[in-house]
Amino acid sequence: MESPSKKRKTITDFYSHFPSAARSSPSIFAPIQTAVPGLTLLKNFVTATEETKILAFLNSERCTWRTDLSRKTIHFGGEYCLMPPRGPEPKAKRRRSGDAEGLCPDPEAPPIKKPKPQILQAPDMPAELDWLIQRMIDCGIYKEDKKPQYCIVNHYTGNLGISAHTENFSFDQPVVGLSLLSSCPMRFHQLESPYDGSVRSGKARLAKRAGRVVDVQLPGRSLLVMNDESRWRWQHEIVRTGRDRGKGWARVSLTFRVKR
Repeated sequence: MESPSKKRKTITDFYSHFPSAARSSPSIFAPIQTAVPGLTLLKNFVTATEETKILAFLNSERCTWRTDLSRKTIHFGGEYCLMPPRGPEPKAKRRRSGDAEGLCPDPEAPPIKKPKPQILQAPDMPAELDWLIQRMIDCGIYKEDKKPQYCIVNHYTGNLGISAHTENFSFDQPVVGLSLLSSCPMRFHQLESPYDGSVRSGKARLAKRAGRVVDVQLPGRSLLVMNDESRWRWQHEIVRTGRDRGKGWARVSLTFRVKR
């Protein structure tokens, strides 16, 4: 599957980008091809010490977790949408009438104004992640002149997840995700054709699926790389379930993206 308006690349092309040392030694970020075309997994991309270092930074005063969603998130680069606090729906003014309950909506009452989401500017990609981005460049995942400028951090606990979606088509490929802490399966749904509907707009659920579903296990400290068909023609999700998640289960993911 090729990027819209982009020259088609194969998984072999992706492997060829890796330095010879990385390709020849299974202990140095050896890429594993998954059952999803264009989807590659690199296990142990960071060490346990580096994992602790990243988590300490994310939980430091330098970072602010947003809590308007069911899961906690952090954004680096660009803008993001902050959803209004959830609460009871405001009630319209009502007047007496002859209906069964004695009340009906007042046609003269002003329309109810629902709070709108806020568009906020995210901080730039932090210097604390430079070494991680450089490692991805050294492995041929990104190019020096086209390194990721955007990152979204998600913190999942309990039975939390995220609905099936493709990353916004305003971003190019690859889309890269680093998994920290607990292992977690990611479910992929093949689509009949590329589809850019978002979860927030409700359009992601309207995507026409081809019927094929693949679960890919993401170990802690692994790196997932979405290119070609896996990037544009497969939705991915973290299923909301408490099954097989023990007490204290938690996963933190960092998703890196680059502008087209």
